[in-house]
Amino acid sequence: MDSLLLPAKAAARDVIFAVWVLAFVEKKLHKVVANSVDIIVMPTLALLAVGLFTVFIVMPVAGVVFGAFVGSITWISHVGGVFSGFILGLIFLPMVMFGLHQLLTPIHIEMINKTGATPLLPVLAMAGAGQVGATLALWLQCRKNKKLVQLIKGALPVGFLGIGEPLIYGVTLPLGRPFITACIGGGIGGAVIGGIGNIGAIAIGPSGIPLIPLITTGHWLGYIAVLLSGYAGGIIVTYFFSVPKEPMLPTKEE
Repeated sequence: MDSLLLPAKAAARDVIFAVWVLAFVEKKLHKVVANSVDIIVMPTLALLAVGLFTVFIVMPVAGVVFGAFVGSITWISHVGGVFSGFILGLIFLPMVMFGLHQLLTPIHIEMINKTGATPLLPVLAMAGAGQVGATLALWLQCRKNKKLVQLIKGALPVGFLGIGEPLIYGVTLPLGRPFITACIGGGIGGAVIGGIGNIGAIAIGPSGIPLIPLITTGHWLGYIAVLLSGYAGGIIVTYFFSVPKEPMLPTKEE
């Protein structure tokens, strides 16, 4: 299964970059190609140039970068313990922000195939817990900011359900420092679950609360405990170290 997923994800990665280059090349060609032959010459030249560029440059370079990235994540996860838990929990939100978290799917599948569970998924789920905690801290300290409170009310429920993008782009990232402390909160939760160990997921699914039924038998309470630690880490670090003063000022609800 992973042998099928890796080429698909690599192709998607290369296509996204190639289309960006194609758009740039087309703008340049429009300036030098005569309007009378533009509809024929411009697409041909653009596709030929970008096609060769993609095959001989983009794909080899992207393959090396992709392999190094996945190899680094695999190495960190194999180190185990508190260190790897903290690092993985810390970096996962930026990965989600750039869509790189999908690259880890083959790793989860391979772990499940070999051992029956992936211990990596519950660790990475702590990043979402840290962000939920950071958002709760913002709600406590910025409750007079009606606009921010409305954003939090809309994004927080899905955050508990393991969907982090609304919280990233709507709440923590625009404020700056709360995004960093959310990552730290995820690192705290990851360190706790890494220290406990032996907590895995038997299938790939959402993080947060919905992941509980997928946790290996007998370790549900352990996962709930570390999930709470991720919430607590995000709350404490954000509440005491990163809430900006401006969002704390009262505003009128729009």
